[in-house]
Amino acid sequence: MEFDYVIVGGGSAGSTLAARLSEDTDATVCLLEAGGDGKHILIRAPTGTALMLPGRPKISNWAYQTVPQPGLGGRRGYQPRGKALGGSSAINAMLYIRGHRSDYDGWTAAGCDGWGWQDVLPYFRKAEGNQRGEDAFHGASGPLQVGEQRTPRPIVQAFVDACGENQIRFNDDFNGPEQEGAGYYQVTQFWSGPKMGERCSAAAAYLHPAMDRRNLSVLTDAHATGIVLENKRATGVRFRRGGREEIVSARREVILCGGAFNSPQLLLLSGIGPGAELARHGILVKHELAGVGQNLQDHLDFVASWKSGDRNLLGVSFGGLVDIIREARRWKRDGTGLIASPGAEGAAFIRSDPALEKPDLQLHFVVGIIDDHARKLHLGHGYSCHVCVPRPHSRGTVGLDSANPLAPPRIDPNFLADERDTETLLKGIRIMRRILAAPALAPYRKTELYLGGTEPDDTELIRHIRARSDTIYHPVGTCRMGTDENAVVDTRLRVRGLEQLRVVDASVMPTLIGGNTNAPTIMIAEKAADLIRAA
Repeated sequence: MEFDYVIVGGGSAGSTLAARLSEDTDATVCLLEAGGDGKHILIRAPTGTALMLPGRPKISNWAYQTVPQPGLGGRRGYQPRGKALGGSSAINAMLYIRGHRSDYDGWTAAGCDGWGWQDVLPYFRKAEGNQRGEDAFHGASGPLQVGEQRTPRPIVQAFVDACGENQIRFNDDFNGPEQEGAGYYQVTQFWSGPKMGERCSAAAAYLHPAMDRRNLSVLTDAHATGIVLENKRATGVRFRRGGREEIVSARREVILCGGAFNSPQLLLLSGIGPGAELARHGILVKHELAGVGQNLQDHLDFVASWKSGDRNLLGVSFGGLVDIIREARRWKRDGTGLIASPGAEGAAFIRSDPALEKPDLQLHFVVGIIDDHARKLHLGHGYSCHVCVPRPHSRGTVGLDSANPLAPPRIDPNFLADERDTETLLKGIRIMRRILAAPALAPYRKTELYLGGTEPDDTELIRHIRARSDTIYHPVGTCRMGTDENAVVDTRLRVRGLEQLRVVDASVMPTLIGGNTNAPTIMIAEKAADLIRAA
């Protein structure tokens, strides 16, 4: 098999890029995806996330683990990642957030010309089909449907009011002129047409409508095992499918879209990366590149949960089961109700210190009790609030535990290695607890899990942080873009020192943006399509 472009990974970036490159009828495109087609009911139904996220069993989910984390008391963290067309956009909470404009201007200041806010805004707008219509910040005709939540729970307005009682103003658009404030997330969900109320993953938005193109070949259940190199030039990809090893050749480019864990893993397996890491596993060094797998950044998240008597919330009870059956019928009929919920319905971007220029904390208000990534269930109904530090100082790594290409990568986020992250998270928890204790939420409050409604001191809170914090699923940076010798790709996303090889996914981000990473990853792929065409 031979194509002009071979794309490895059909996630948010890969689905977007395959669809855009195959718009050129003179180019042939092959997309390799290790998972399935991304069309089953748990993906289409937004609350299906609750069943896929825990990874028990692994449904469209790699369900990775980290190495033991000293900052988390020696615990192994859990890293769910999507394994299907659409990638993590097939199992996420559908939240549409771009980050703060200064995040991208920071990329430019670090040497990544062409990636400032004014450079990337046109690609956000190009991707977006926003229910509110077109304006200076939003697009209305893009493939990715972005809309209002179909049926938000009444408690979310109480959360927004509780923020107001703590002098946090209402914000109707976190992707508009200002990010700071409290309000409702917009979501990547079909708001019109026959799929109304279903998840709009990157695959559903871009790839599934393009699958009948004669110049696009999509191979699912195809696990990439290595990049074929000839004299510093990428010429194809080895992959395993149905127990057989095959090779697909690329006339123009090989493009990695595996994400912050799988893209560096495939580079390392192919002999591209730090020589010491490769030698440790008996892999021949084909191209020394020190930055591969370095610079891992992720959002560490702390959750507070309360039991409630409100059956409008997600929960585990006999009555709740009856409600879910009724709500499933409602969702199938008109795309509304509890099944259409993203779970994390309420949001706040706040400053831990009024002297700061931009928010340094993000809150997700969830209409259910989410404990240990929904792997630990509690009887009854309730709600949760998450707080994370959007721009962590801690840096981790991705490497190999084995030269076996089917083994998971070694993931070490190095959470809380930098004391500044602990200090900011402590401040965030204090603010979050004040919001949750506000009068507006009084009708919903019953019993707080773990802390029991007490007011712990810093020592006690740090103990809880180390015992219960974990990722909120935004790993980036392991194939960092830049111009220095430790950068993995240049500003056109080409792997430094090699020909015909690019990386296009969240791993190229130099620094983590202040928000959820799905929309920025799609933006990166939209921009990459133009960069590739220009080449």
